[in-house]
Amino acid sequence: MQRHPAVAGQFYPGQSAPLLKMVEGFLAPALPGNGKAIGIVSPHAGYIYSGRVAGETFASVAVPESVVILGPNHRGHGSRAALFARGSWLSPLGEVNIDEKLADSVLRHCPAVTVDEGAHLQEHSLEVQVPFIQARSPKARIVPLCLGMADLKTLLSLGEGLAEALKEGEGETLLVASSDMTHYEPAETARRKDMLAIDHILALDPEGLYGTVRDEGISMCGVVPTVVMLAAARKLGARQGRLVRYANSGEVSGEFSEVVGYAGVVID
Repeated sequence: MQRHPAVAGQFYPGQSAPLLKMVEGFLAPALPGNGKAIGIVSPHAGYIYSGRVAGETFASVAVPESVVILGPNHRGHGSRAALFARGSWLSPLGEVNIDEKLADSVLRHCPAVTVDEGAHLQEHSLEVQVPFIQARSPKARIVPLCLGMADLKTLLSLGEGLAEALKEGEGETLLVASSDMTHYEPAETARRKDMLAIDHILALDPEGLYGTVRDEGISMCGVVPTVVMLAAARKLGARQGRLVRYANSGEVSGEFSEVVGYAGVVID
């Protein structure tokens, strides 16, 4: 199956040349990163708002030829752990193939995951990561997982199963957790709440992240994929997390009374 872009021309330019120029512009300010990372957290808003954070994050690490993208299911379509297991995704920058061998391994090791392309067709959180992946690693293949809300035990088990699937792989794989942070609160409040969540990400603490987001009422839309990524990274031997950049939409719009927060984090 071939997935066509759902938000090209909305969240980012729909034509190849302007999109590549924009993505390269976001990547350029950071020194090219060649260090191996296990995972990253990258935002998924419109590029004019969150592209700088995403670009600096992707530029901070080596992007291998296999990338697992974990994104939240905003629309609620399909299964709770929906895998796009066959075919390819199109973007204005071209076609990116599914890593079908790794997808099969994910299915073997993660009983909660089911093949469900329909959950992906209108979901933007994974799609907006693809042009950055293509720009940093033109031959990359992807494994897209669209995740709905679940209890902590299920998410930790999914992350640990994902780690086992990656261990079977022949080369390096990068885990990309797609998430924005606090939504539509004053910038100062958003930053205070978001730093509580970010501290748990940096500490490689998926349990603490899940509980803090719940208990503090933090509207972090990608808490589920981030918890899964952290659980996988911890099992894969992650040592530390580092914050690349934190920003909010007010830095672009000039409106700080109601912002969305964005964080770029590297796990290595």
